[in-house]
Amino acid sequence: MHTEPVDAKNRRIETILFLVLAVVIWPFIAVGVVAGWGFVVWMYYLFTGPPGPV
Repeated sequence: MHTEPVDAKNRRIETILFLVLAVVIWPFIAVGVVAGWGFVVWMYYLFTGPPGPV
């Protein structure tokens, strides 16, 4: 089994990629999922009425 040492350039690229994913992309995805769920609930209530006794 042959293992190559991780070279500094690859480690730097992976670190930058991780930071871009963690700081930029995932927060946008999280906000989008929450906003999407809120929209689904809003549309559900629009068609079925509010919960609870009328």
